[in-house]
Amino acid sequence: MSDEPLIAVFLDFENLAIGVRDMSKDTFKVELVLRRLLEKGRIVFKRAYCDWKHYRDAGPELHRHGVEMVDIPASKVSGKNSADIHMVTDAMDLCYSKEHIDVFALLSGDSDFSPLASKLKENNKRVIGCGVKSSTSDLLMESCDEFILYDDLVRASQKKSVAQKRPRKTTKKQEAFDRVLEIVGALSLDHDVIWGSMVKQAIRRVYPGFNENYYGYSSFSKLLEDLRKEGVLELSDDRPGNYGVRLPADSN
Repeated sequence: MSDEPLIAVFLDFENLAIGVRDMSKDTFKVELVLRRLLEKGRIVFKRAYCDWKHYRDAGPELHRHGVEMVDIPASKVSGKNSADIHMVTDAMDLCYSKEHIDVFALLSGDSDFSPLASKLKENNKRVIGCGVKSSTSDLLMESCDEFILYDDLVRASQKKSVAQKRPRKTTKKQEAFDRVLEIVGALSLDHDVIWGSMVKQAIRRVYPGFNENYYGYSSFSKLLEDLRKEGVLELSDDRPGNYGVRLPADSN
């Protein structure tokens, strides 16, 4: 049995799309959020709710990332957003029927989802929220165990794009180093102690094709030891066969 947290993702798509449009005149990029969540655990459920006739252009990206699109045509009869109601109903149904799911990710800034977050927590589920800062309710943020600001994901993505454009000779070894350090940096945001096994699991989730043998290492531990030799990673031997891992104190 894997000890990876299992995550279910629910997207209130229209809320996010409008928030991102108002923030940057850009479109919502679901990949940024899914990538951050994959650093935390294994995603086993992805569903987005919207009246899709208004957001047909979003379809290809959502399909590419395996997100099920639930079409909820807007109703003129009900004063309540039908997509919100369906999302709440499905989340609670999943909570009771799939006890193995550990984490519910609610992608929305709408305060109406605050009771849902509270009810999920009552059922011993961890709740991670995600939304655009300018259009996210403080009540929803406070109701979640953790809240990811989409704005921060965009800034991090832009910084990474700028860094990648700088001329640099990238070898297979450097690629392996970059991926390990990226994941260790992400895990350090959530964990006080990071183990080598945790790093390998997270790399495999974010980069499913990752294999240390491709980079010339007989084991993942050998790759970590090479990073230590270069002075970019610190290791401890607290657990036999499973290094404790951390970035040097002077690294950003």
